[in-house]
Amino acid sequence: MTPVLSGGSPRARAARALLPVLLFAMLTLAGADASAHGVAEGDKGYIQEITGMHLLPFVYLGAKHMVTGYDHLLFLFGVIFFLYRFQHIAIYVSLFAVGHSTTLLLGVLFDTNVSSYLIDAIIGLSVVYKALDNLGAYRRWFGVQPDTRMATLIFGFFHGFGLATKIREFEIAPDGLIPNLLAFNVGVEVGQLLALAMILIGMGFWRRTGSFLRHAYTANVAMMTAGFLLIGYQLTGWVVAA
Repeated sequence: MTPVLSGGSPRARAARALLPVLLFAMLTLAGADASAHGVAEGDKGYIQEITGMHLLPFVYLGAKHMVTGYDHLLFLFGVIFFLYRFQHIAIYVSLFAVGHSTTLLLGVLFDTNVSSYLIDAIIGLSVVYKALDNLGAYRRWFGVQPDTRMATLIFGFFHGFGLATKIREFEIAPDGLIPNLLAFNVGVEVGQLLALAMILIGMGFWRRTGSFLRHAYTANVAMMTAGFLLIGYQLTGWVVAA
């Protein structure tokens, strides 16, 4: 299901292809001062102050997180990049949702003590993994193709842990904790569907043009570059905070 793309091209075409990669990298660095799982100060204050069940507000916060979570969106973009049939898209997105939802809830309820920097570095690694998978690198380098469904589920676990580490920092009141967490998780999935719809609309228009296959290599190199930048940023934060 994962095409093998060729990176060979004339020098002029390679030079032009490098431009969007550099632009994408610059945009990623520009937003790197805020964690991919960060929550706005106003939302943070609200979470810390309320008690009891507040289902609709937590649904809204969950949806807002997913729509603005660029690490999630990069990974989803890579996952559906070469998926054309709706049933395949549904399977992969469902696996990601199961993984994300499971560790989001368990990570908060069982108060897991894991460094958010390391988790977010692994999330950056998930973006790199998927870009390399789309480029057919594993077959060329190792002669094997990883189980893409299992990888999507496993990385979904880490994406959920990433958000759980941030939620734990807010010390949500125990009164109404489980219903609020479930509502937040519902919001995350709603946000994921909205983000996925926007990505698919954009991809649908792009795939109808002749530039899709010509620039697919460049797009995945750009995604891989962004993933490496995320890894570097998070590992630097981990070292500094140690």
